[in-house]
Amino acid sequence: MKYGLCQSSWDEEELAAINAVVISDMYTMGRHVTEYEKEFALKFGSKYAVMVNSGSSANLVAVAALVYSGKLNAGDEVIVPAVSWSTTYFPLAQFGLKLVFVDVEADTFNMDVSQVQAAVTDNTRLIVAVNLLGNANKFAELTQICEREHIILMEDNCEAMGAEYEGRQLGTIGTLGTFSTFFAHHLCTMEGGMAVTNDRELYEYMLCIRAHGWTRNLPQDSLINETSDNPFYEKFNFIVPGFNVRPLDMEGAIGCCQIKKLDRIIANRRNNAAYLSEKIKGLPGIRLQTEVGKSSWYGFGMILEDGFADKRNQVVGELEKAGIETRPILAGNFTRNKAIAFMDYSIPQPLTNADVIHDSGFYIGNHPTIINDKIDYFTETMEKIMKGLV
Repeated sequence: MKYGLCQSSWDEEELAAINAVVISDMYTMGRHVTEYEKEFALKFGSKYAVMVNSGSSANLVAVAALVYSGKLNAGDEVIVPAVSWSTTYFPLAQFGLKLVFVDVEADTFNMDVSQVQAAVTDNTRLIVAVNLLGNANKFAELTQICEREHIILMEDNCEAMGAEYEGRQLGTIGTLGTFSTFFAHHLCTMEGGMAVTNDRELYEYMLCIRAHGWTRNLPQDSLINETSDNPFYEKFNFIVPGFNVRPLDMEGAIGCCQIKKLDRIIANRRNNAAYLSEKIKGLPGIRLQTEVGKSSWYGFGMILEDGFADKRNQVVGELEKAGIETRPILAGNFTRNKAIAFMDYSIPQPLTNADVIHDSGFYIGNHPTIINDKIDYFTETMEKIMKGLV
């Protein structure tokens, strides 16, 4: 038995979609990307969606849009959770913002709302809520803080497509939300990401930033650019410092196929989580991430505790030997990574739970299909490992 981190969700439909793009001989961003953006926005109940080449780039264009629109300025403070993927943080630092790291909760792995409130200052302009491993933040409390303190809320939802909080799709609760469709994620377009918003101005900035900072993709009645009467000049007209993070059209074509499968994929992932939750109850010294709202269970994050807290390396080593792939819980406590030396940041309170995740946490994969046999194998293997470590 092998238990891999992820599994393909493609079939002949995705291959046919790629073929259709190849036959058309138009590979760069085109009509399939536009169609996928429309379907994505409709699916998640957002007015606008902008596809880019990765979830990391979605974070980049979202942060850039906030800066170029004047909603953020260099030196502003941004509250972020201490546990996430690196590119939650890098765009913020690259635009001269100051990161304020707060601890996560021991059970949900998401932002400790009490620390968020305590970290707010007169300079706080943005909170980035990361829905870690598919799990919702406590948005009732977070949105109250944002409304009371006049702070923008952005969601890094790259691991939580399809998850819900009080009937709302994650990624659409904040002013901006970002998604990833890299291979291991809920949908796969090879590489790919999406940023969504209901704010038309931010949408237009993201369209512009995605492709060199030029105006080519902006609507005729743009809010951010007045089209001149010289169509030749308008072909290469640049209004902000942009990037080239456009997706390929075949990625858009794949997305149009994949999004039709999302409901089934999320249902299977939730069924797998329910099965694992029951199976793991009898195992001592291991704790599964606690669900908030309706998680879409990107993976199964776990903490070793009691007498096993300092034996993480031994446990994951034995799991890998048994053919069960494991990963750290993202970057663990990100402030313990060397990249932090290049960033302007503060840590107002101890990051106790982030350290526990860093030292005693790991996750195994979830799949788009039912994997009861693999979960059985995992729990049986874990039981043997734990007994051997006593």
